[in-house]
Amino acid sequence: MRMKALYVALSGAILLSAATLCPAATDTTTTTTAKPKEGVVAKTKDAVTPDRTMPHADYKAEKDRIESDYKAANAKCKDMKGNEKDICHKEAKLDEKSKKADLEAKYKGTEKAQYDAQIAKAKAKLDLDQEKCESMKGAEKSACKKQAKADEEKTIADAKANRKQVASTSSTTSAPTTSAPPPASTTPPANTAPKK
Repeated sequence: MRMKALYVALSGAILLSAATLCPAATDTTTTTTAKPKEGVVAKTKDAVTPDRTMPHADYKAEKDRIESDYKAANAKCKDMKGNEKDICHKEAKLDEKSKKADLEAKYKGTEKAQYDAQIAKAKAKLDLDQEKCESMKGAEKSACKKQAKADEEKTIADAKANRKQVASTSSTTSAPTTSAPPPASTTPPANTAPKK
């Protein structure tokens, strides 16, 4: 009996000392010079995660290209005057926002990013349409602005409906469904032969 108690006490002491040493062994503040194992991908900014469809470096390069295109398009508006100049600036801004929203959606690769891109494009289009209405007067201007707002609301409603439809189709496809064959009819088939 004494030997068994001694063995249990010794085992407990070893486990307790091992438990106190484990946090020291897993301390991540020390640097290691070991190379990663072959086939293991190091997590970097350029690594493509499962939900992303492009590396960060490509995303950054494309975003810079969009911004330079916007600056060039904006520079073309410099010689214009009045409402024509304002419309030119809004068209350049619409183009930039649309391309950036699409790029962001492609980079993130999520349904929410797609939805956000559609909303951003709708709002930028509203700004442009309302600027085009500024050259009009009276009832025509008012009707133009109402139509622009209605178009934006329709686009947003379509985006929301599409988002719900995508969510419902993804939830129904993710859950396996078992369809049982229809129950056999218990009534005999109708007699189609003519009666005598």
